[in-house]
Amino acid sequence: MVKRTSLNLELELVAEARKVLGTKGTTDTIHRALEDVVRRERLQSLAERTFEELTPEALGELRATRT
Repeated sequence: MVKRTSLNLELELVAEARKVLGTKGTTDTIHRALEDVVRRERLQSLAERTFEELTPEALGELRATRT
């Protein structure tokens, strides 16, 4: 879904983000920045998991079902 909207943006910040992200337009820059924020949050959440359920026995069972 796409929604057209008006935003008040700091153009210098957009220009700096465009350079960092390697994007061309403002819309692409904002989309890429939002994607990066979501990706970072998902990676942080994954890094904080303990995976206690992945015992050596459980891993052995998972591997056995792959063949």
